[in-house]
Amino acid sequence: MLLGALTTFGPLSMDLYLPGMPAMTDDLSASPSQAQLTITAFMIGMAAGQLLAGPVSDALGRRRPLLAGLAVYAATSALCALAPSIATLVALRVAQGVAGATGIVIARAMVRDRTGGGSDTARVFAMLMLVMGVAPMVAPIAGGLLLEVTDWRGTFGVLGLIGAGLLAAALLQAPETLPPDRRRRGGLAATRGALGELLHDRAFVAYALCLGLSFGTLTAYLAGASFLLEDVHGLSPLEFGLVFAVNALGMVLAAQLSARLVTGVGPRRMLAAGLAVGALAGTAFLAATLAGAGLAVLLACLWALIASRGIVNPNAQALALSEYPHAAGTAAGLMGVAQFGIGGLAAPLAGIGGAEATLPMAVLMAATGLAAAAVLLIAVRRRRPVAAG
Repeated sequence: MLLGALTTFGPLSMDLYLPGMPAMTDDLSASPSQAQLTITAFMIGMAAGQLLAGPVSDALGRRRPLLAGLAVYAATSALCALAPSIATLVALRVAQGVAGATGIVIARAMVRDRTGGGSDTARVFAMLMLVMGVAPMVAPIAGGLLLEVTDWRGTFGVLGLIGAGLLAAALLQAPETLPPDRRRRGGLAATRGALGELLHDRAFVAYALCLGLSFGTLTAYLAGASFLLEDVHGLSPLEFGLVFAVNALGMVLAAQLSARLVTGVGPRRMLAAGLAVGALAGTAFLAATLAGAGLAVLLACLWALIASRGIVNPNAQALALSEYPHAAGTAAGLMGVAQFGIGGLAAPLAGIGGAEATLPMAVLMAATGLAAAAVLLIAVRRRRPVAAG
């Protein structure tokens, strides 16, 4: 439960305030693209923070860096609630992302510390999505309800309280999963060596890119969904939250299907299936957008696309980590760079045309889905043996 909760920093920090993004845009006299930079800034911070937290946790163990990151996350979330301008909020979101990254990268490393890789690791990651998937289901609804009693600033205050609560839970429950004899020695030289080893592994790079491009699809959805559903199709913030929750439920159910099937099918085949569904659904969403299809058609395409990420994400993570038990933190950090780096680029692009322009969002979702499938196809042609997959 704790590991699953630690992986929710990304969706919680982006989804909880999404229903209030239009109001935040007006309050801070910002454009939709500037408001979406608050998502980009957070993801940039998450990418940088994971690249830092991963190697540090390989050297110092998992527990101490985790506790430090949680404390800083709680503090920066509270400061976001007091931001006087969009520029200040963007800067604070970078810091919040750096701190929140420790929870995600260290949770992934802890899973790899305690599993054997391959199908076993993929199954555990899929099970963690039972907890992680609650965040995107609950956060937008909670954000819509919070807007009934407070404003967008109050949502950041709630994030601060969540960070403080997880810090208390980690102090009491988080184990040290990397004993001293397994920690990486050698300082910066050892870190550079591990990074070089990972970056020269074509299989690792391919699986990390699949994860990153998959997250780029989700980011385009996160950045554009509130404007698409509220400004273009007239849904209320609470109705938007309900739609968002249904899509997130699809992702959770798909992850549990993956957990049941992966032992027999293998993570590589499960990953290929998820990417194929995502590519088809993203292309259908783009075609429906160009054709001016109604809301029901768009929602059906979105549901299939978001659900497919529940198959892609756990299997891509497991395959990327399968051969690196000796550098699980560093590998998880590089995966985070791909994930949140690509996601950070996608967020502002989704709002290029303004609040009522939905085509950029549709193009991005289709393009990232197709690109991820193409990356795996290339990797399969050049693949070398990968454990349990």
